[in-house]
Amino acid sequence: MKQKRAYGTWSSPITTLMLAGGVRLSDVQWDSDGSTLVWLETRAGHSVLVAQRPDDAPRDLTDADMAIRGRVGYGGGEFHVQDGTAVFAGHGGRLYRVALAGGRPQPITPAFGTAASPRISPDGKWVMYVHQDGRTDGLAVVDSQGKEWSRKLAYGTDYVMQPVWHPAGKHVAFITWNQPLMPWDGTELRLAAVGYDQAGFPYIESAQTIVGDSETAIFQPEFSPDGKSLAYVSDASGWWQIYIYDLETGQRRQLTTAEAEHAVPAWSQGIRMYGWSHDSRSIYSIRNQQAACSLWRCNAATGDALDDGAAALDGMTEMRQIAVSPTREAVALLVSASTAPERVVSYAPERDAVSVHRYSTSIALESARLSQAQVIEWAGHDGETAHGLYYPPTSDHFEGIGQPPLIVHVHGGPTSQRRLGYDAEMQFYATRGYAVLQVNHRGSTGYGKVYKDRHRRAWGYYDVEDSASGAAYLAAQGLADPQKFVILGGSAGGYTVLQSLVSKPGFYKAGVCLYGISNQFTLVSEADFKFEERYSETLLGPLPEAAPLYRERSPLFHADKIVDPVIVFQGEDDNVVPKSQSDSIVAALRARGVPHEYHVYAGEGHGFRKPDTIDAYLKATLKFLERYVVYS
Repeated sequence: MKQKRAYGTWSSPITTLMLAGGVRLSDVQWDSDGSTLVWLETRAGHSVLVAQRPDDAPRDLTDADMAIRGRVGYGGGEFHVQDGTAVFAGHGGRLYRVALAGGRPQPITPAFGTAASPRISPDGKWVMYVHQDGRTDGLAVVDSQGKEWSRKLAYGTDYVMQPVWHPAGKHVAFITWNQPLMPWDGTELRLAAVGYDQAGFPYIESAQTIVGDSETAIFQPEFSPDGKSLAYVSDASGWWQIYIYDLETGQRRQLTTAEAEHAVPAWSQGIRMYGWSHDSRSIYSIRNQQAACSLWRCNAATGDALDDGAAALDGMTEMRQIAVSPTREAVALLVSASTAPERVVSYAPERDAVSVHRYSTSIALESARLSQAQVIEWAGHDGETAHGLYYPPTSDHFEGIGQPPLIVHVHGGPTSQRRLGYDAEMQFYATRGYAVLQVNHRGSTGYGKVYKDRHRRAWGYYDVEDSASGAAYLAAQGLADPQKFVILGGSAGGYTVLQSLVSKPGFYKAGVCLYGISNQFTLVSEADFKFEERYSETLLGPLPEAAPLYRERSPLFHADKIVDPVIVFQGEDDNVVPKSQSDSIVAALRARGVPHEYHVYAGEGHGFRKPDTIDAYLKATLKFLERYVVYS
């Protein structure tokens, strides 16, 4: 029989060390043989490139001190694999190459600027990549042996991402956009003809925009292996759908039609949501519908779609970084579910078989001991529908007394989404007796373009209101104690925490704010992060015209309304939300005697990576919630 114990005080199978010491998986790709897999994982804060040949154990290609990371914007696009070689972004913003058969990595670019999204040319002679030098972004190219200096390939726009080679090496395609747009607002797909000079170095002969504009977001161009077509994703229809462009005729046609998303906001380089089959007859894609992902195979000629892998991947509701074998019918991807930690898998449709190559945790937990996340929706304060995920408090040893405290978790971005994947931190709370609501407020992605665009000029409104109405909805269902609401979030979610405490004093019992924004004016004026430096123009409006709204939506100017306890966490080296943002709101709390704690971590930036930091953050949060929520 289960013991009766107050919610929020249960012992849990999820420890702080499990979260701090787990493996974080980033990407997986096939080598040209179609059988060797290479993936990137992070262990104890250190990134390592790993290769696995058929019928062999995984083997590290790099040391833990290589610091593999694409450093353009928020990162991503760390490596590319072809013909037994991996090229990756490493120390000093340089590109390195390493043989899958073994050997030390060798640099092929100088330590100048930063690099991401390397793509090896079909003949293996060249590497195209995204390069950033301070304020300048563009495409560069270097010989794959690193014997020559890199050269500029395509410049002239504020941003560039997702470059790809045509199989014949005579064309490249890539995505560009300009400020103040973000890549989910409006981008262009460029198709460029490639020439080669007398020394054999590639250059752009001509380039054209084939699709996209300031109101249409284009994502992930991919040439078909037979060289006849160029696929891409566009939100022109109101959903991110896959299209095919005929390279000979210039005709475009929409391939997918379901009211679902086939792309995600490009917060980082190198994101893949689909891929061509080796024979160019099909496209394998990840479909995101109501926060749940599934794998589909679509006939490239007819558009007929099959829910591929539904049985073999049964229960996996989160999928990322799909890679299609270049030689056979097989895909690799990162998958998880709310009760199944993420793993690297490969799937062979002809055998309907799934192989697991790497788990993100070495500890196997029974799914019954974890909280099964549920998709929910509710009517917002104005009657419009809002979306989210609900985690019920779960234990195989304890049952609660009364109603559970509720943690309302707000995602960052704010243009983002929480899906039905494994979230160790939410499990950390749910298995201790907290109910959890992850809010996909209006302005989130995953529910169509109209829903996403609701955040334009409305930041600090829908996120705040939908969080509160979601909490009230669960309380009305008897699923949460209305006297014990907690709001938690980081970055833009941290801003929602502060803005909620300002807008709705007394509604939440406490707030947990990670590197949150307190002053919208200084966020813009002190910006030292090019990717987002004009993002606020979409979310709030351009200055100085929108100054009254910036003041209204800056928690610092209304800190006198905060009465609820709040704990603030900040990385000392954060260049996205600078430490001054947290310093300012904490000073205001201190001056007014509002109960609060302030934790600053040296050597941490925007998002915590060090195991010791993660361990300390979770322990401090638990103690804070016990004091101000559970036992209050």
